[in-house]
Amino acid sequence: MSTAETRTQAGAGAAAAGQLRRMPGLVPVTETLRTVERRAPEPLTRDADEDAGEGTGGFTGGDAAGGLRIGAFWRLLGSELALTFRRPRNMALLAVLGVVPVILGIGLRLASSTAGDGEMGGVVQNLAGNSLMLTFLSFSFLVLLLMPVAVSVVAGDAIAGEAGGGTLRYLLAAPAGRGRLLAVKYLNAVVFGYAVTAVVAVTALLTGLALFPGGSVTLLSGTTITVGEGLLRILLAVGYVGAAMAALAAVALALSTFTEVAIGAIAGTLVLLVVCQVVRAVPALAPVTPYLLPTRFTDFDGVLRDPVDYAALRDGLLSFAAYIALFGSIAWARFSGKDITS
Repeated sequence: MSTAETRTQAGAGAAAAGQLRRMPGLVPVTETLRTVERRAPEPLTRDADEDAGEGTGGFTGGDAAGGLRIGAFWRLLGSELALTFRRPRNMALLAVLGVVPVILGIGLRLASSTAGDGEMGGVVQNLAGNSLMLTFLSFSFLVLLLMPVAVSVVAGDAIAGEAGGGTLRYLLAAPAGRGRLLAVKYLNAVVFGYAVTAVVAVTALLTGLALFPGGSVTLLSGTTITVGEGLLRILLAVGYVGAAMAALAAVALALSTFTEVAIGAIAGTLVLLVVCQVVRAVPALAPVTPYLLPTRFTDFDGVLRDPVDYAALRDGLLSFAAYIALFGSIAWARFSGKDITS
């Protein structure tokens, strides 16, 4: 028998006996059946799944995963809202919008004090008689430009800002999903839009109560209502204007998915608003006017009628819902198939 055959038989005998086998340059190991045997994991049976569900209070793995997804969604939304309302730029926008009703109220107060009874215009005369009218006047003054600017800054920066800053793919690397991230970004813009509306309403209401006499409120139709009814109508106006800002946020979010430069999405949204205003000013294009988004922005004045013009409010809300569905679908279609490179 040769030397190689002798070493082979010796190594095999040592392995079978569980003894140490020395290999050149390696640490001695003990070869047993336990070290070489590999078993495939056994799949869980239906009974095992049911037992596991009973052991956790009746919740199966699918229920637990769904709960984790819902919890992750709200945590992501909370984090997004915290970042939005801690950003100095956004706080500056809210501060500017809060100052404008104060300046408007002071100017109207000075005008009412220097003008005679026959020289006061309709708006000044209404404000001199009821302080709540400053809220509606502030909405009429701000809803067509300054409020859309603030909402466009947040919504236009939602996706494009993350892409431009190089953080979008890190957000998607977490188990968030594109659809969930897009929904969080949109809800964040909607909350900010309602915050903008509330700031304007509250500052205008406080300024009106401080500068003008309170009491009964005279509506545009000439009838008089109590202060409590006037406050309820202000709440209706806040809800309507907030819905208008939500529709505008959907437009800005859709544009934000097409670029990696946030200022491009913001400017694009504002350019669309300006173009719509120009189209509304051209009489030959009057048939197109009812379908433009800014046309419905000022329909909140339906709350100043007696009775409330719910038909105008309903048509406006349906128009906003159509814009949200259309541009939300565009944003989802673009973002779901977009190659994220930054």
